[in-house]
Amino acid sequence: MADRVPFSSALVTGASSGIGEAIVRELGREGLPQVVVARRGERLAALADELPALEILVADLTTADGLERVATRVASTVEPIDLVVNNAGFGTSGAFHTLDADRLDREIGLNVRALTRLSHAALGAMVPRGRGHLLNVSSVVSFQPAPKLAVYAATKSYVTQLTESLHEEVRGTGVHVTALCPGLTRTEFQSVSSSSGYAEQYPEWMWTSAEQVARRGLDDVARNRAISVPGVLYRSMVAATGVLPRGVLRRLSGLVQR
Repeated sequence: MADRVPFSSALVTGASSGIGEAIVRELGREGLPQVVVARRGERLAALADELPALEILVADLTTADGLERVATRVASTVEPIDLVVNNAGFGTSGAFHTLDADRLDREIGLNVRALTRLSHAALGAMVPRGRGHLLNVSSVVSFQPAPKLAVYAATKSYVTQLTESLHEEVRGTGVHVTALCPGLTRTEFQSVSSSSGYAEQYPEWMWTSAEQVARRGLDDVARNRAISVPGVLYRSMVAATGVLPRGVLRRLSGLVQR
């Protein structure tokens, strides 16, 4: 694994479930030192019981205190972090005008503000060091409209655009920056976002596992690819978004959500 994903240490947000947990487990099999970040301390403790070399950091990234504590750990020069995975995030499903405005504000705060702050802390430490890896978890919806998941899609569009820009900014510095853009993945996202109903409409062959997504993302950030899209189906869909007219994309997206 050292040749495939040559990281010396890692910090993973949203580490208590889903893709974040899968990444922790993938790296943990090799005994890689990791800082695992989430709100749910009991889940992090359970992970630490299974895997060696885990440092638990319980933090709510939607709060100023939680975000600052994690940013400080990312920026540490005493215990440097070689791989930062910004995985924490959530979505909200439904007609935009009916959704809770405070929840949407928290969603934007976590998906955009927290990720930006931690990306800044990561590159601030890595670029002067001449080494490091930043993996920002986005989504295939970042490439197209997503009616009934409008705010989520908008935040993920930001993540993909920011990450691609940073990839170019740090070119030649020894730092790798990658946006991981999975498609349908079986995690807690569906229940948290209240999208379980329409998610059940999709056939099994359209789904990827969190483990597949984790492996692809780690491989691609090690190779310094700007965009990582797990699965042939979703790579084809992303390619199609660059060809189809925007009006067609909007109509197709709207039909899928009905």
